Amino acid sequence: MHTHWQIPRRTFLRGLGTTLALPLLEAMAPPVRLLAAAGAASPAAPLRMAFVYVPNGMNMQQWKPAQNGAEFDLPPTLAPLQNVRRHVQVITGLAHRKAAANGDGAGDHARASATFLTGCQARKTAGADIRAGVSVDQIAAQRIGRATRLPSLELACDKARLAGSCDSGYACAYQFNLSWRSENTPMPPEVDPRLLFDRLFSNPTGAGTDATRARRELERKSVLDFVLDDARRLQGQLGATDRRKLDEYLTSVRELEQRIENASRFTQALPDRRQPDGIPDTYEQHVRLMFDLLALAFQTDSTRIATFMLAHDGSNRPYPFLGISEGHHDLSHHQRREEKLAKIAKINHFHVTQFAYFIEQLRSLREGNGTVLDNCMIVYGSGISDGDRHNHDDLPVLLAGGGRGTLAPGRHITVPTVPMTNLYLSLLDRMGAPTERLGDSSGKLAGI
Repeated sequence: MHTHWQIPRRTFLRGLGTTLALPLLEAMAPPVRLLAAAGAASPAAPLRMAFVYVPNGMNMQQWKPAQNGAEFDLPPTLAPLQNVRRHVQVITGLAHRKAAANGDGAGDHARASATFLTGCQARKTAGADIRAGVSVDQIAAQRIGRATRLPSLELACDKARLAGSCDSGYACAYQFNLSWRSENTPMPPEVDPRLLFDRLFSNPTGAGTDATRARRELERKSVLDFVLDDARRLQGQLGATDRRKLDEYLTSVRELEQRIENASRFTQALPDRRQPDGIPDTYEQHVRLMFDLLALAFQTDSTRIATFMLAHDGSNRPYPFLGISEGHHDLSHHQRREEKLAKIAKINHFHVTQFAYFIEQLRSLREGNGTVLDNCMIVYGSGISDGDRHNHDDLPVLLAGGGRGTLAPGRHITVPTVPMTNLYLSLLDRMGAPTERLGDSSGKLAGI
């Protein structure tokens, strides 16, 4: 008689100072025939939620689709989404009223990022008495974060600044953080792929983490070398499909590890640079590596909640690889000059291209009868609409993923001017963290 061998969903490969989470395998669920006999439904894959932020608004003429519904034409900025358009919906009409001045004067960039996930008016201060509000990701983390090894992940490509004044009398903490654990406590993001990799794969107790990393680097060993014996034992007990899936997963982990090592090694060879921390030398490589690690974190159910700030609002980063030597923030004050608008559109297109890459990565990861993307809700957007006007209504917003069958992607929808936080309340419901109010919310956004 055949006996189905089952392993727990939270199975890890373990080695010296190393813990490797696994993707969802067939062996982690009882066979369908046993579930049917017991009258139980097939176990659901976990639902994930992430928020991706881009700064300084958009060239909205190149962003906003002309038609509503499924038969809309992708405008130039959204063209990179062509291969994944049926997994993404464009939402027009959402607003962040608390990012407006409301009597506080200048400082729209600071307010844009501080309000984006909180829906709260940031206190205008350059001192330590900062105040915003609890962000949507942390509301979810406080409710369901215990289900995963990491309650949430906070990522960025700009190193956080927690002190000093950055925008018209607003503390730098507002511009360099998306996630807020409390109204006074931001969650500084991780910018170093090497440190993020260690968080995902080091022993969760932290025991031996530094020593293990040092030993790996000294002996040029992979994290996989420390869990190889455990992996071999597990593979011997898996079916053919799971063995192939595990092999593909281990290969992807090693490829990511090599990319991080290469980024560190080649950056160190450059003159006049301080000791790097594994951050790639090019911005595009940095963004993609962080997206790859986030996809891996979702695939292995290491976390279900994440934020990623591609650049802080007010960023004046130039994009020489796009032929743009001017700073992004300077260009955003375009005064309707066509040459500046064209460059803004080019930067916007670049950011959407990176987001499309991430969505395709999630779609490529099989999970149960679907993909990891089917079980995700990924918000992409900015706290400013037009960078020259600094307006916070009619925001550029994308919502990607299937929400485990609860979302209807592949459309452009226009909603009445309502708070962005209404969308967040609807996502929190789906995450199993229902909340009555978030910032300036006025209800839940239906029809998504």
